[in-house]
Amino acid sequence: MFRMKRSIWFWLCFAVAIIMAIYFATRIIMTGMGHGSVAHVHNISITSDAEKSDLSALRAAAGGLVRNTYDVDLAELNDRIANVPGVKSSAVRRLPNGNLKINVKMHHAVALWWNGEYYFPLSADGTVVNRPTPERDTSAVVFSGPIPNDITEITKAAHTMLADIEYLSWIENRRWNITTPAGITIMLPEEDPISAISSLIAMNKNHKILSKDIDVIDMRDNTRILVK
Repeated sequence: MFRMKRSIWFWLCFAVAIIMAIYFATRIIMTGMGHGSVAHVHNISITSDAEKSDLSALRAAAGGLVRNTYDVDLAELNDRIANVPGVKSSAVRRLPNGNLKINVKMHHAVALWWNGEYYFPLSADGTVVNRPTPERDTSAVVFSGPIPNDITEITKAAHTMLADIEYLSWIENRRWNITTPAGITIMLPEEDPISAISSLIAMNKNHKILSKDIDVIDMRDNTRILVK
């Protein structure tokens, strides 16, 4: 009797295993042929780390996909998403239900870059985002020319005298110049330009130097300031 029960359980489990193998093999074949719910992309979800970001450009880049999810080239799709202006990095993955999920990290603009005609968003790591506008945001610090890899501290310092700055320029890959709306060039020192900006603000408050008819304020020598 015991052997008979073991035999029955063995053949029962064997039959179930065969049925399950046939079922999953059929599902895999149907999915590969584009049949069944898993084979089709019913939804493409896009998430971004930027609050209130406009995802329309990302949705457009993800559009036009072949409806068979296994015909979708995920690497090609990821390249299209990564090439959307403002995208810092992206990842595309296929979910078990056949749908696609796209995760995106965006560049966060801290300033503007000016090419002489248009203003572009500029991230803290010096990346110029290809999303130009002819209008200047008066609340943003503007840079022109080459940009170093980190503009965080100089941007914060420039905000303290924003009304007196037309744009900042990175000179010889080592120091900053400030150009004022009146056309005055302020040559900041290579070492500690942040303190130089604080000194300039105090000097302007006491002597209104930025309102005078001058061309250059040379602050590169920390022992003296030259005015031309």
